[in-house]
Amino acid sequence: MAVADIARWPRAQVHHIRWAAPSTGRILGVALIAALLLAWELSVRLQWIVSDSWPSVSAVLLAGVGGIMSGELLTVLGSTLARAGAGYVCGVLSGAILGLLFATSSLVRRLFSPLMELLRPIPVPALVPPLVLLLGVQDAMKVTVVALTVVFPVLTNMTQGVLALDATVLAVARTFHVGKLATIWKIILPATLPYLLAGMRVSLSLALIVTVVAEMIAGNQGIGHYLVLMQYAVRPQEMYASILLLAFSGYLLNRIFVKIEKRLIHWYSLTDTSQEVT
Repeated sequence: MAVADIARWPRAQVHHIRWAAPSTGRILGVALIAALLLAWELSVRLQWIVSDSWPSVSAVLLAGVGGIMSGELLTVLGSTLARAGAGYVCGVLSGAILGLLFATSSLVRRLFSPLMELLRPIPVPALVPPLVLLLGVQDAMKVTVVALTVVFPVLTNMTQGVLALDATVLAVARTFHVGKLATIWKIILPATLPYLLAGMRVSLSLALIVTVVAEMIAGNQGIGHYLVLMQYAVRPQEMYASILLLAFSGYLLNRIFVKIEKRLIHWYSLTDTSQEVT
């Protein structure tokens, strides 16, 4: 029996979310966003809210288009995405490896679990000041903050995925003298992929959020720093434009991830308790 034959045994039994085709729910969701933007515009046009810090949507969009055309907004956004991406990759790799070790080694689990439980409740912004003292305000600090944020969801999901794996599959692999690396690569990783991807998807939005927060607290580049500058300069149009661009970027990243996820685990069978998300 080859490793590939063992890998085709039933994979870890987990529930997965079905991503349905565009439906009424999604159309209504887009309509709600449009209604909120319209209400925002009317609140200024009809003077429901009179404030220099509350510009109209049209003014914000014009400022956003101007910032994109000049390259200013794209530059700061690219800087933020680069840091978020670097921290995300480091966090995912660390979390996946640690999760695998946690699930397969009781010694590692006993050794590191107290430390993980001690660090987990600490708010990420609270880590920025000590990391600034240790690493300065350069990219290394921001990448480290993002990696520390990403590692926990990935670690937790990876550990659960390995522990949920059918013990019979691993027993058969041992019976046929399948090596440890082959077992991990051909059996464990494919079986736990839905768990891993779930943790990665949660971490993706967290990575972007934490990067912006770090740039706002101790940054000299990026969209977080740009937001603070626009606030101090009393340029609300540019400030809100950068927020909208950030929101759209986060949405786009999530949709891309969902598409990749569907391709990677297209084999994954749905249970009766799965639910549709549009």
